[in-house]
Amino acid sequence: MSLLRIVSEQCLQTDNATEVLSEIDQSHHQDVELLSFLAECLEAVRDIDDLNAPPPDEEVFQTVVERLTAYAQSPKDVDEEKTILRGLATAARVQARQHDEIAEKSYRRLVEIEPQNSVHHYNLGLFCKTRGLFEEGKVANQAAVRLSDDEVECYEWNLGICATGAGDGAAALEVWKRMEQKIEMGRFDLPEGGYPQCKVKLAERPLAERTAEMDDPGNEETIWIQRLSPCHGIIRSVLYQDLGVNYGDVILIDGAPITYHTYGDTQIAVFPHLATLVRQNYQIFAFAGTQDEKGQLADASVDLVQDAIVYSHSESYRELCASCWRDPDLDHDHHEQVDKHVVVGQIAAPPHIRPAELLEQLDAALAKREKCRLYVPDLCAAAGQGDRAQIERRRFDMLSGN
Repeated sequence: MSLLRIVSEQCLQTDNATEVLSEIDQSHHQDVELLSFLAECLEAVRDIDDLNAPPPDEEVFQTVVERLTAYAQSPKDVDEEKTILRGLATAARVQARQHDEIAEKSYRRLVEIEPQNSVHHYNLGLFCKTRGLFEEGKVANQAAVRLSDDEVECYEWNLGICATGAGDGAAALEVWKRMEQKIEMGRFDLPEGGYPQCKVKLAERPLAERTAEMDDPGNEETIWIQRLSPCHGIIRSVLYQDLGVNYGDVILIDGAPITYHTYGDTQIAVFPHLATLVRQNYQIFAFAGTQDEKGQLADASVDLVQDAIVYSHSESYRELCASCWRDPDLDHDHHEQVDKHVVVGQIAAPPHIRPAELLEQLDAALAKREKCRLYVPDLCAAAGQGDRAQIERRRFDMLSGN
């Protein structure tokens, strides 16, 4: 039991801790109490802040669920049943979407056994939040808050997140006000306040939106958002990959950062992508161009109206190894200081802007930047300028192959 406490307090490296748990499972799997505590320790060998990670490969996760599922069929008394269910719920939950039915059933049974225990309601709400069951999560966290004598910060946070995910702006606003946030009702019928930009690790398949059959995040990309509340914001990067979300979409984020990215003297939190709330379906047009100085083409965005943007992937998109991406001491300003004279990227514009109007705005913006050239053949075609589209296609292909 002492060794398990060392693991639960994360005093060992993850690989070593997992090996320890595997050996204890093999040697003491007939000890129900020990196995149940071991199951709760499985959370300590998973990076739970990286919410959208795929399920673990290590065999111990699966065997513990199988053993505790069998023990849960015939506990000797209610106390043993509670012990088993706590471990079983945790072991099932940390395996992404593989054992959702077992996890949910275990959490609900604990609530049934001890309906006045706020922790059981909170744990059920936490599970529901990560599975996209936001209305159920809201109700469970409301019960946890109501049953607690004191204000528990994690209860409040998860209630606010679930209420936002459920589209209950009034309930979310009540939570943030209770936490003394400077916030009021705003866009999308959700609370909105003045929050600094942050970064989000977007997933093609967030945990809350995927199934056991496709239980991995797919492509991932770290982007900037305009943060509207503690848990939601608008994407402000035009994505390099196709993740099913893009510039202008509204996303829900979890409350615990995965890591921090450093820019000079400033650390920016990087949150996990919990779910997509609103898809605004911005128009996206690929471009290629030339500039004399860094940022000239991207700067043309200031002359566009209605939230349209010229986004340079050549200057903004970087591929980092996992170690560099996670390193909070790495200065990302250094990584992003690259001068590019040939630039490729994408232009994003709200769906109601006519292509001809957008093209006219771009032409006017480029006229102010005489030494810059910008070629957007798909936009020319959408604007009904077929001849120009053909010319720009040749120049686009030449530059984008550079």
